[in-house]
Amino acid sequence: MNFSTFKPQHFLWKLENGVGTVTLNRPERKNPLTFESYAELRDMFRALKDTKDVKVVVITGAGGNFCSGGDVHEIIGPLVELRRKKDSAGLLKFTQMTGDLVKAMRGCPQPVIAAIDGVCAGAGAILAMASDLRYGTSQSKIAFLFVRVGLSGADMGACNLLPRIVGAGRAAELLYTGRAMSGDEAERWGFLNKLCVPESVLADATALATSLAAGPTYAHAMTKRCIHVEWDMPVDAAIDHEAREQAICMETMDFERAYEAFAAKQKPVFKGD
Repeated sequence: MNFSTFKPQHFLWKLENGVGTVTLNRPERKNPLTFESYAELRDMFRALKDTKDVKVVVITGAGGNFCSGGDVHEIIGPLVELRRKKDSAGLLKFTQMTGDLVKAMRGCPQPVIAAIDGVCAGAGAILAMASDLRYGTSQSKIAFLFVRVGLSGADMGACNLLPRIVGAGRAAELLYTGRAMSGDEAERWGFLNKLCVPESVLADATALATSLAAGPTYAHAMTKRCIHVEWDMPVDAAIDHEAREQAICMETMDFERAYEAFAAKQKPVFKGD
């Protein structure tokens, strides 16, 4: 996939200074997801493994909201029809497809930053959760509201990922009740890395992304991978794993460039190799 000419059908895409920006763009409905947008996002994040043009990804929503989750008419209605037809295979196909989007986001080497304002609910909250970093506003309303439609909180990895971000007790409260978490509360609980004003949340997230894109991107990818794979490792195994991975990073030119720049009292220029 050529990301410099990438023209998705179900969201907006912009690539500038190594930062790819995904904008969910159905503002009249608070940017819900459809079967097609789920699949296109999944395929895009999978393809990011094979490009060096995109160094960081920012995901945001148009019109003052992040994402209202799965479209009630285009997703929830058809899923209810599958239930009525007792089509268990069709229901499982959908839940596996949505889970594959989270796998693709966690599996791509680029850091993913969510810029959140307004409604961030259901699958929208999952997109934010699956990102590596999250910037939001006081007006953000983050809700894992699956219980409100008669479903469990076990959706797209939420029972695994969310406790690691906010803690098990807080995650249990959010997943059992489906209540909305304000931006201020989300920042206190560690879900949001930073609170911004609505007018600058995307610009602030993009500034962070641009800074990361100018850094040692091979090393960033290693950090992301280690955070992911070490979750279920004992500490001693994680230390040994990091010793091997860090030694690989020491073989990169960026490591040498950083030393030479330090010795020359200059700022290093990283190239990701």
